Amino acid sequence: MKSFELTPDMLTMGGVFYPKGCAFIMFPNASAAEQVARAIESNPGTTSEVMLLSPTTVLTKIGKVEGESDVTLPSVGTEGATVRRYVDLARRGNSALMVKLDSDEDAALVMVAARKVTFSYGQRYHLLAMEDLE
Repeated sequence: MKSFELTPDMLTMGGVFYPKGCAFIMFPNASAAEQVARAIESNPGTTSEVMLLSPTTVLTKIGKVEGESDVTLPSVGTEGATVRRYVDLARRGNSALMVKLDSDEDAALVMVAARKVTFSYGQRYHLLAMEDLE
């Protein structure tokens, strides 16, 4: 598993989190996220790169929340609303996986693994659109 590092290519021009070519899936607890990460990484059919994010990482790196403050999050369209949802889930203790997807086949394999446990919310980021993962 790779450590999460927020890079400029994961942000829109306005600074909102938008990691093109990735799936971002939130889980009610760290053990569920870790279980799915192990399943993805052990699947010989995928080349996906997996990053595990703690609730604190989601809050500080994705949501730009400091401490217990209630900072104003970006309000730019769907991207801003999605970040607000990530922050809300992280405040409830949800962990996340961010998975780099090279193909639709990778996305399908990731979702097979994610559906084996309960996940709270997921998005797949395309070049110009976001897709709800169910």
